[in-house]
Amino acid sequence: MNTGRKIRLASYAGIIGPILLGSVITILTILERDFMTSIGWRLRAPLDWPSGLALGPYGWIMTLTFAISGLLIMIFAIGLRFSLPRSRLAAISIWLLVLAGAGMIGLISPTDKTIRTTPKTWHGILHDSSFVVIGLTLMPAMILLGFVFLKDERWKNLVVYTWITVALAIPTFWMKGFAFYFFLLAILIWCEVMALRLRSTVPKDVSS
Repeated sequence: MNTGRKIRLASYAGIIGPILLGSVITILTILERDFMTSIGWRLRAPLDWPSGLALGPYGWIMTLTFAISGLLIMIFAIGLRFSLPRSRLAAISIWLLVLAGAGMIGLISPTDKTIRTTPKTWHGILHDSSFVVIGLTLMPAMILLGFVFLKDERWKNLVVYTWITVALAIPTFWMKGFAFYFFLLAILIWCEVMALRLRSTVPKDVSS
């Protein structure tokens, strides 16, 4: 597979991923509203959301979506490197994105309910650790990508947008309250914008 096709495949992965994750979370939140309410979720206080959706009656769909979304992030990251200037900074940012995808896959391990009378389980600890991995890799990757974008005219106009998204995402990521909705929405939109831009960098001589 030539470079152009790799970039195109990565862009499709990046386009599909946020739409898939956002759609599944939204639909399952509606379908499992009674269940989520029973374990402490409220619209203004999204306790155990969205991870708790994997514990509900349609939980297997959420679990599968975590796995697919993580894989799509990794494919997107690997393809993104072919569209960026070659540098150590670019390589580090790509590897951080790959690790963020791996962290997403790690979310398939069932979470523990926040409100419970039993000790933490090993799979709950693994789930929480995967969530932390995402936070410690995705946002640093975005910061570094901003510096990489500065060196490429095709990406340069996304630098400020990327850094503003990070500035909003960092505090909201660690909050358990209403602000977490904004984190998730901001990141999904950022990923979609990056994927669409990557799609536009596919060489014109690459056939469909």
